[in-house]
Amino acid sequence: MIIAFMQINLKISHSNSLKEKRAIIRPLVEKLKKNYNISIAEVDHQDLWQLATLGIAMVSNSKTYLQEVFDKMINDVIKLQGDYQILSHQINFT
Repeated sequence: MIIAFMQINLKISHSNSLKEKRAIIRPLVEKLKKNYNISIAEVDHQDLWQLATLGIAMVSNSKTYLQEVFDKMINDVIKLQGDYQILSHQINFT
């Protein structure tokens, strides 16, 4: 069993409140949940208006499969950029 974890750091430049931030992050999280069989949550910067860190986890018996899914996922996040900017992302396997 292989576990993959991806951390995505986002900057939300035009957010002026936590409510605005959630309005931007929630649709992204829901879209990723719908399109991929993943666990996802905001894992850091919950109290900051313009930063968000998403944690995404997935389990499989193939590291190659996990890498392919995570590559597709980050490409989807890049394509959906509008109200946010990706600062960084990192994938780890255990």
